[in-house]
Amino acid sequence: MSAAVEIRDLSFCYPGCADAVLEHAELSVDAGSFAVLSGPTGSGKTTLLRLLKPELAPAGELSGERRVFGNAVEELGLRASAENIAFVFQDPENQIVCDTVWHELAFGLENLGAPPDEMRLRVAETCTYLGIGPWFRMRCEELSGGQQQVLALAAALTMRPRLILLDEPTSMLDPVAEKGFLALLFRANRELETTVIVATHRGEAYRPYATESFMLEGGQIRKAPLAGLVSERYGAEDLAPVAEDRVVRLSDAWFRYRRDSAWVLRGFDLSVPGGAVHALVGGNASGKSTVLALVAGLHAPQRGGCANGLAFSQAYLPQNPKALLARETVGEELAEWAPSCGYGEDEIVAALERCGLSDKRGSHPYDLSGGQQQLLALEKLLLTRPRLLLLDEPTKGLDAASSDVVAQRLKAAQASGATILLATHDAAFVRRMATSVTLLFDGQAAATLPRDAFFSRSWLLGA
Repeated sequence: MSAAVEIRDLSFCYPGCADAVLEHAELSVDAGSFAVLSGPTGSGKTTLLRLLKPELAPAGELSGERRVFGNAVEELGLRASAENIAFVFQDPENQIVCDTVWHELAFGLENLGAPPDEMRLRVAETCTYLGIGPWFRMRCEELSGGQQQVLALAAALTMRPRLILLDEPTSMLDPVAEKGFLALLFRANRELETTVIVATHRGEAYRPYATESFMLEGGQIRKAPLAGLVSERYGAEDLAPVAEDRVVRLSDAWFRYRRDSAWVLRGFDLSVPGGAVHALVGGNASGKSTVLALVAGLHAPQRGGCANGLAFSQAYLPQNPKALLARETVGEELAEWAPSCGYGEDEIVAALERCGLSDKRGSHPYDLSGGQQQLLALEKLLLTRPRLLLLDEPTKGLDAASSDVVAQRLKAAQASGATILLATHDAAFVRRMATSVTLLFDGQAAATLPRDAFFSRSWLLGA
């Protein structure tokens, strides 16, 4: 069987960094494979995938050989790359560039100057194949996060690539949406004979589909057994909420983003006691992020009420950590709020150590991996010692070790008196951290229960 990807003696180092991300790495992926690439946060998975797509390859010191279907990557023109290699990002917001679904599907073909009849055929075939015809004339902003990720895959398949590279494509999806997305990806792999290479921390979900598994760690790539594609599960821990007054309360809250759009929340009720770790769970587009935005004061309900007794001392972590990262170096990010919040150099050094970025202090935040950016943004917020933490997918893109760091930091914040309200698809993290859980469905709180009671009654998440 011929190789779709061959890497020989590949080394790479980012500018200004002493340590190489890849050191004499070797990899061979057969054509038609469904290959899963695992590794700790910051191990270089995203870097490796980008080095296989010339227009996305990062700047830095590079040596070794990279070949895709026998062709040297550095010699591929932009057209050959666009026609043969597709890249699906972790966050579809970083990929979707058009305002409507139909335009997004046609965008790549338009850039290649494809004839109109060819574009219509490919777009129609892709919509039919993936079952997304009803979305065709929708605006991209109207799609849920899961639908946007499917759209990103559809736009890639419209190009009829021979190779699809995916970077944590399901990290923002709920368990049901994740299964649906992977089923579509598997169909493309098997029925269209498209080679798939996916970088992920959530290996267990890919086990039914993968034909090859690799581990990237310490700059080296090694073959891994498919049986090793198992996500670590957290053990439940008893965290009792502090008996204080309710500090967050939504009462009969209704909210929609535009007058002509559907209601996201429809009579939503929520009550969070001080000192609690309260988790919001539910499918994509169920309204979890909207609830956090209302509590944070970014929006106001059109009907009903929203009260936040800790608004004077709150910190909000959005799904995209880049929204909090605006300085030139990692060190400057952590020092930005020091004058106003009263912390100093010792606290900054400790924060760098906690998130494993001591050797990245002089690096630009955008040169970090997605997981490292997530840890950096969280540490930046925690340095302000907020009384209320609002966290949207705090473990997105993190491996088990990095999720442990987040859990430890949040436990410390709770022990210091902070109240935590988080939205997540990470059921294992909810088991470990939450004192109570609210399931959102149809714009309402379908159930609000103590953690153990919720998992004992849940059919999908209780196993």
